[in-house]
Amino acid sequence: MSHPEAGRLSQEVINVHHFAREFDFPSVPLERVKFGTSGHRGRLGGGFSSRHAEAIAQAVARLHAERGIKGPILLGGDTRLMSAETARICAEVLAGNGFSVRLADIPLPTPVFSFEIIAGRAAASLNGTASHNPPQDMGLKYNPSSGGPAGTEYTSVIEDYANEYLGDPKAIRRMTLAKAKARGLLEVPDLVGPYLKRLVEVVDIDALKGSGLRIGIHPLGGTSIPYYEALRRDRGLKNLRVVDKTVDPTFGFIPRDHDGQIRMDPSSVYPMKPLLDLARAGKYDFVGASDPDADRFGVATKISGLLTPNQALCVLTAYLLEHRPAWPSNLIVGRTIGTTHLLDRIAQANGRKVDEVNVGFKWYVEGIRHDRYILAGEESAGLSIYRWTAEKDGILAVLLLAEVMARTGKDLLELYRDLTGRYGDPSYRRVDVAISEVQRQKIKSMNAASCASLKELAGQRVSGVRDTDGVKIYLQDSWILARLSGTEPIAKLYGESFQGPGHLQRLLREGGAFFGLQVN
Repeated sequence: MSHPEAGRLSQEVINVHHFAREFDFPSVPLERVKFGTSGHRGRLGGGFSSRHAEAIAQAVARLHAERGIKGPILLGGDTRLMSAETARICAEVLAGNGFSVRLADIPLPTPVFSFEIIAGRAAASLNGTASHNPPQDMGLKYNPSSGGPAGTEYTSVIEDYANEYLGDPKAIRRMTLAKAKARGLLEVPDLVGPYLKRLVEVVDIDALKGSGLRIGIHPLGGTSIPYYEALRRDRGLKNLRVVDKTVDPTFGFIPRDHDGQIRMDPSSVYPMKPLLDLARAGKYDFVGASDPDADRFGVATKISGLLTPNQALCVLTAYLLEHRPAWPSNLIVGRTIGTTHLLDRIAQANGRKVDEVNVGFKWYVEGIRHDRYILAGEESAGLSIYRWTAEKDGILAVLLLAEVMARTGKDLLELYRDLTGRYGDPSYRRVDVAISEVQRQKIKSMNAASCASLKELAGQRVSGVRDTDGVKIYLQDSWILARLSGTEPIAKLYGESFQGPGHLQRLLREGGAFFGLQVN
């Protein structure tokens, strides 16, 4: 059930001065550094402060020194309240340890960090962002030389070292940026031009120009604004308009999400309402958005409304299989464990294999760097493609889906229905269920062996079980997955059935009961 304020502008005025003070002088005890799938993240103050930023930067300096990692480190962040200050602190600490730093002078999209590393212009990066989370949150993520999210071989060491420095701040070395520049340790590079030069080689910009497709973009107050503006100004994409250029670290111009929180999620109809209204009114043929750090996407048309990420991934995969004939024929389709199996049917029909990975884009990094994927995607609105970044790229996703409409002349929903007409129409749902500690321990203890006695569920035969990321039960033409949240007392229950919404509801009810969860 959605919050009564969902889709409305918040009446709350976020006190930016309070949170800036909390960043510098936390009024509550500091939380320990803990890297999740996208770095350390927390509420400004005890959850994330200047102390956390300098401790993580010092930990990275120590890691690089011990492992002999050479080369400059790229630093920047998104449009959040303390992102620029976080990047500055990291630059001072790394320079204080003798490392060369490349410091962004504009808010920087997450995929651009990856792009610069893969291009060889940086050895690693620190990115100040909390993705699409509420404006009171802040985070810092580390990308190593692969260009993708860091694995535990890095994050576990950074965590240990950073927590050591939280307790011993005198061990942290810093140097002013003026001194770093004088010593040749600081560079402020162009971080728009090189990315766009490569982007227009990957996306068919001429098709977008020639189609006359009216494209409306809402950056949701984020880092993609100068990139879309440069496409229009410098690359001649005159039929593209940025419909809202507001940059406000309180994000008060974004309607509340389903739970009443301000959350800049381009895959949710609530924060996307202003853009969807423009599509419904016929102002644009295609509209797209990405979150503040531009690694997630959302797209819509007047006919389709907001496509789900699963729908968009299927449409784009089918399109790339047909419209990129020069790409190797052995490329495979990547999807995360909770993403639609319609992708499997599309891939199989085109003679392609599917790589199912755990949740988190870090599981794609090796395959992306070794040119394995035609597309790697996840149900939470992230994707990359062949020979592109090892991070999710919301700018790329939006432009590619616009290209789909431009070249096919069809609405995205029409293309999706073409696919479901050929391969089956899946019903998909994710349910977040509040759980007790007893329920948590039950799910945590479950694995493939403990599910061996389960032969049938929701009237279908069990064909397999995977326990690498929660527990996923595969059935004849449906599946169900239970995963525990790492930050909240909830279980995430995913289900998909090709037998219609009624069977999906039965699957979630019976599957939920098997996992000890009640689903209405």
